[in-house]
Amino acid sequence: MLSKGSSCCCSFDDYKLTTEWLQNQTRHQPKVAVICGSGLGLLAEAATDKQTFRYQDIPNFPVSTVPGHEGCLVFGTIEETPCVFMKGHFHLYEGYSLCQVTFPVRIFKLLGVDSVLVTNASGGICPDFKVGDIMVIRDHINLPGFAGQHPLCGPNDERFGTRFPCMSDAYSKELRTLALDVASDLGCSVRTGVYCMVSGPNFETIAEARMLLTLGCDCVGFSVVSPSSNISERPWLSFCSGDQRPHV
Repeated sequence: MLSKGSSCCCSFDDYKLTTEWLQNQTRHQPKVAVICGSGLGLLAEAATDKQTFRYQDIPNFPVSTVPGHEGCLVFGTIEETPCVFMKGHFHLYEGYSLCQVTFPVRIFKLLGVDSVLVTNASGGICPDFKVGDIMVIRDHINLPGFAGQHPLCGPNDERFGTRFPCMSDAYSKELRTLALDVASDLGCSVRTGVYCMVSGPNFETIAEARMLLTLGCDCVGFSVVSPSSNISERPWLSFCSGDQRPHV
């Protein structure tokens, strides 16, 4: 297993080894990946014909250390669509490098996944938001990235995408529209907005929350952005739900 806090990027051989191990263990060929945020692992329960692998049993895979992140990879099928679910993801504050935090996303790429759904529990910044609101992310602000903490820093591997990926449509407009249409059909109120990533693990001070609101952020959290910055060929769709951050 890759060590915590390693300054070295994962090599293509590391990705290949993990991918081949999974392909040898399962007959599933997922086309959709779902990254389940804190307490949202139940999303995988809707799948049929499931196969489950604990993170600690998968070569090179990091291990979840945060409550609410069960730490297993679930392959299965939803309405004839082969899927893979991450029941728990990884964070900078756990001591992992961004290379390790985003390691599963590149595995999904090599497995043949072409769409990724990311969910998380986050803190509301927008005064109009209420606890438990669901928000579809339309854009993000990556504060650690501003300081050079970015998963694409270092040598670029063209097998995963271009050196300078465009982020103007990081979250698929087509998938966002589909999600809002389905929510409307179900009578479910869903918001859209801008997500801000911070490193954590502390929550924001009131002054910091005010700053994020001024910057145009609607919610804030410790994840989501790094995975979605890691592959240039994507459609991505991300949902947030959680508490409300004080900013007054």
